[in-house]
Amino acid sequence: MTNAEAYDRGFAHLSSHTVGPLLASACRGRAPHLLDVGCGTGVVTAAALALGAEVTAVDADPAMLELAARRHPYATIRLAALPELPFEDAQFDAIAGNFIINHVPDATEALRELHRVLRPGGALALTWWKSGEMTATDVFAEAIAAAEVPYDPPPRPFTAHETPQRFTGLLGGAGFGEAAVETVRWRHQVDLASWWTDVVQAGGARFEVIARQPPQVVERIRGHYLRLAAPYERDGFPVCAYLARATRP
Repeated sequence: MTNAEAYDRGFAHLSSHTVGPLLASACRGRAPHLLDVGCGTGVVTAAALALGAEVTAVDADPAMLELAARRHPYATIRLAALPELPFEDAQFDAIAGNFIINHVPDATEALRELHRVLRPGGALALTWWKSGEMTATDVFAEAIAAAEVPYDPPPRPFTAHETPQRFTGLLGGAGFGEAAVETVRWRHQVDLASWWTDVVQAGGARFEVIARQPPQVVERIRGHYLRLAAPYERDGFPVCAYLARATRP
């Protein structure tokens, strides 16, 4: 299994819970020309195509794009990353970004670029995780700590902007209007052993440290993970995200 396939089985499934409300905010009942920014393996692209939208999807990971292109031949797939997009001004009717704004190096510049490529009157919808309420992934960090493995998690520059008040301020500063943020909560129900495999194989900046360990250390971390995750096996991991919507005046 490739990293992209592991991501698709794991994180993409986790993030799919917000796709419906994300597109409801971006599309507003229409079938627009939509930019799926940070498309990953294409969960938003698939749902937007099903709604009749014309979809252009971009991501910085070639393996993710290869998988998305194979699955969604009717979408336009491009290699690109914020804050520099290879599009003309005001090219899109709507923009949807599912858990990408929290990964960009500069949220302010990213929002300005999204404003540039969105047409006047167009809609923007973005999601990001709420810190402290991401049990489905926090359990891995807790397991690493319990196994006493040295771990220096990567910095999260978006943390400074993640509250609804601060993010609506960023949207306004980038030129957007009608900005609003809502909270979305759900339970992520998953087989615990499969979730471990998919997250560890997908790696990424936060959890690639696990796969780098000797086999006996990996098993020690896994044992702590199973212990810590066990209380959520029946009802699922509680997860929380924010959904922002705005328009370009």
